Amino acid sequence: MEQRDTALDARYTVPEGETATLARVTGETGGDLVLKRVGAHYEIYSNGLFLMDTRDGTSEREMVRVGLTALPAGRSRASVLVGGLGVGFTAREALDHPRVARVDVVELEPQVIAWHDGELGEAAEYVHRDPRCRVHNADIVAWLEKAAAAEAPVRYDLICLDTDNGPDWTVIEGNGRLYEAAGLDRLTRLLAPGGLLSFWSANAVPTFEAALTARFASVRVIEVPVARGVPDTIYLASEPR
Repeated sequence: MEQRDTALDARYTVPEGETATLARVTGETGGDLVLKRVGAHYEIYSNGLFLMDTRDGTSEREMVRVGLTALPAGRSRASVLVGGLGVGFTAREALDHPRVARVDVVELEPQVIAWHDGELGEAAEYVHRDPRCRVHNADIVAWLEKAAAAEAPVRYDLICLDTDNGPDWTVIEGNGRLYEAAGLDRLTRLLAPGGLLSFWSANAVPTFEAALTARFASVRVIEVPVARGVPDTIYLASEPR
């Protein structure tokens, strides 16, 4: 992995508090997947890399809010696809929105899904138990390829990708394909008319913004301030060219 700048890395320094490792398992990619409790909060790590925690989730929720707000007026019973279950904040925000009738979540790690029956469940109000929510235990790239190739693919009003720390900071090497030309075209095929793509990133990635602008007539870049370091960035794309 490339060297990150100090301001960005500072955000992933564990704050003071009583720390306990609750689970350590071998993840689907062969490395360690760890769940920790730090004070009253939970953190997930992959191969020593901090992925997410339950402290805030403002930007993860915002990527859903801005996308659903931008849907065509009168659109109801919206369907949402979420790449990555994580601690559940993105899926929970979608389920709490009055316009949403269906949420599909694709999560690679079965243990992350299992943790939502235990330690992580309360943080996102057991999202996987909501009858409108379907959690698919699968690799997101492979799942999208299969979904897009279906004879009558399910089309989504909003697709939210929060599988990595950003387009230039992927947790799984193969996930880089999500942000490349073929990956963006595949996502576009799964959009309903008037639908939107929403991407979460821990930092701004100008090259990714340019790739979106080449394929979509409308691209918004939304910065969400965080307690330390550079802002989180949300990319919202619609109106495929």
